[in-house]
Amino acid sequence: MKDSTAPGRSETVAARFRREIEHAEAGGLERASMTLRLTLTDASRLRRDPGLAVADISFEDGVMRYLGVAIAQGGVADSVLDLGDGADAPDA
Repeated sequence: MKDSTAPGRSETVAARFRREIEHAEAGGLERASMTLRLTLTDASRLRRDPGLAVADISFEDGVMRYLGVAIAQGGVADSVLDLGDGADAPDA
């Protein structure tokens, strides 16, 4: 069985962004204002993560969401959590 972590990383895409989303929310930001900007590879890893609860990911109105945060796939060299204010999430 393949691992859903990227080479050289110890946590899954899902775990990394769950932590970042929760950290940003604890700082007072609303999930609706955030966007996960994922590489195509990370978006695929998230969709295929066998440890991800079905309730954590949704597809509605043509938008994929993780924990209620909209996902923009592709167009980035590195996946980031966009906080909606032009800044990326700080490392938690």
